Amino acid sequence: MTVEMDAQALEAFLAEAFPQVAGDFRVEEVAAERLVVRLITQDKHLRPGGTISGPSMFALADVGIYLAILARLGPVALAVTTNCAIDFMRKPEAGKDLIAEARLLKLGRVLAVGDVLIRSEGLEKVVARASLTYSIPPSAT
Repeated sequence: MTVEMDAQALEAFLAEAFPQVAGDFRVEEVAAERLVVRLITQDKHLRPGGTISGPSMFALADVGIYLAILARLGPVALAVTTNCAIDFMRKPEAGKDLIAEARLLKLGRVLAVGDVLIRSEGLEKVVARASLTYSIPPSAT
């Protein structure tokens, strides 16, 4: 299994295709079946009570699997989420970035399936776990 896009290429793709959110994420590690991405938390990611919002954690999980797919296939802008289940397990640590470890469990011709573990920076306990399925456009495989 080869990697078609490294961290720098993935971040450049995000900046071009999704400039509205690209600055929120930083790719930390890329491998054939694993990708680590950071949500650089800001006030816009917080909910009342000073914790990171569920939609922000969903975005991190979604971006994590999307980038893991792109890392393997190359720049496939039209790959889309078809399913996501997320469990919010504990309150993220206030004032810390979130780190997502995304793993591809299956990368087929039509569908990709992966899971994501999200942690507060520097902590071992998982704050959220997500399972995602993506549809891959026919021209990508």
